[in-house]
Amino acid sequence: MSFFRSLLINNKRKSKPMLKKSSITLQPVFPTVEENIQYMKNATFHTDDLVRQTVSFLGNTGEFLFMYTMCDQRKIRKEILDPISNNKNESLQDILILMRANKHDDLEKVIDLLVKGNAVLFIEGQEECFVIEVKSEHVRSITEPSNEKVVEGSHEGFVESVSINLQLIRKHIENRNLVVKRYKLGNETKIETTIVYLQNLANPKLIEEIDRRILGIHADNITSSEFIEEYIEDKSFSPFPQLLHTERPDRVIGNLLEGRVALLAEGSPTALIMPATFFAFYQSPDDYSFRSVQGSFIRLIRVLSFVIAIGLPAYYIAVVSFHFEVIPQDLLLPIKGSIEHIPFLPIFEALFMELTIELLREAGIRLPGPVGQTIGIVGGLVIGDSVVKIGLVSNAMVIVVALTAIASFVVPSHEMSASVRILRFPFMIAAALFGFIGIVFVSMVILIHLCKLESFGSPYFAPAAPLRWKDFKDTFIRLPQWKLTPRSDQTAPQKAMDQPSGKEQQKDDE
Repeated sequence: MSFFRSLLINNKRKSKPMLKKSSITLQPVFPTVEENIQYMKNATFHTDDLVRQTVSFLGNTGEFLFMYTMCDQRKIRKEILDPISNNKNESLQDILILMRANKHDDLEKVIDLLVKGNAVLFIEGQEECFVIEVKSEHVRSITEPSNEKVVEGSHEGFVESVSINLQLIRKHIENRNLVVKRYKLGNETKIETTIVYLQNLANPKLIEEIDRRILGIHADNITSSEFIEEYIEDKSFSPFPQLLHTERPDRVIGNLLEGRVALLAEGSPTALIMPATFFAFYQSPDDYSFRSVQGSFIRLIRVLSFVIAIGLPAYYIAVVSFHFEVIPQDLLLPIKGSIEHIPFLPIFEALFMELTIELLREAGIRLPGPVGQTIGIVGGLVIGDSVVKIGLVSNAMVIVVALTAIASFVVPSHEMSASVRILRFPFMIAAALFGFIGIVFVSMVILIHLCKLESFGSPYFAPAAPLRWKDFKDTFIRLPQWKLTPRSDQTAPQKAMDQPSGKEQQKDDE
């Protein structure tokens, strides 16, 4: 059975779109400056933002090239022009040291460095060139992510620079076991991608599998970490996200300490954490900032919101269409009075209201901040009141859809929230056709899918399937930190947490 399963996975990997990398040959540096300049211009197709400037020092004539759209003019003056103009009979080697120049003898590699914001210095008669880093840095300040706000705890967030993001991680994990592996992805974009993990905690087989999947990506257009996700996830057509997205360093650090791996890409503030489980999407850094009782209560509210978000409209449709007998006698007449004059079936009421909510949600996101909030509030009130007054939708349906929308906002992860919004439609259709039987059938299909789904070899629905009682200490509820002694087995870490057990802690307290 395992052989056929692995065969299917390999076939899936092969079916991913792959493009062959262009073969680049070695081109040594020419002995004359003019030949090198001409080669560089031809290689960049005589782009207009390539600047050439002549410099002379110690009887040497040189030319340096840079792209003014990528370089900082202040750095050019400080790193190149000032050391040359202020030299006092220093040797050429001393001047190059002041410039912090690196030697290169391959023009093809130098071209790649040129387009990334480096200046290239050619000296007449030397068959090697010198690359000086003068890249212009435009990085926004470190602020809290707007889509992952917390009440207590750190308020730092990732930015679009990998080096700054790695610094934020290393600042909190000053550990020699923290490993960073770099990749270049995209035949045309050549985006810098890194994975981060703790060598003494992460499972070596997990690292090998992630490395294999990343190296198997052959595509022209890779511009962010979200592009990479679809190439390396297990089931691309599953409605559930299999990699956890976050812009919070503290969330990445917590997962690294559990033996997981984080992926960062240049130009994207989002880190991908793998492997991920279903319950990880309903956990937040707030759970660990509060005391265990408060954190457990909030987490239970989130899990309950999942049930409400996907099942409440379907349950209402099934009750109204097939199972009136489950409605209490005191509510039966008010509900019957609100729906008896509605000309549409409950499924069409629900679809109309759900699609209206989705339109308002998208409009609120795309419009400017103040306008978006106004559209969401005014549009919801006006439309909700109007459709009830003219008899298109019942009062009960408006309440059900409003509760469903609120429940979908409780999810800390935007990816899981989008999945929940999609899953409620199959539930509604099944409830309209078969009532409670349809709801049970769709629920069984989703549960079977969750039990079979894996994320990089780890069970997606753990610790519920397979059942691991000890991991429930940090799933639906969160026990005190001193109770979370053994590290979860979900990622097969190399060792458990070095924390005192509950009995030891109680002895210390005594």
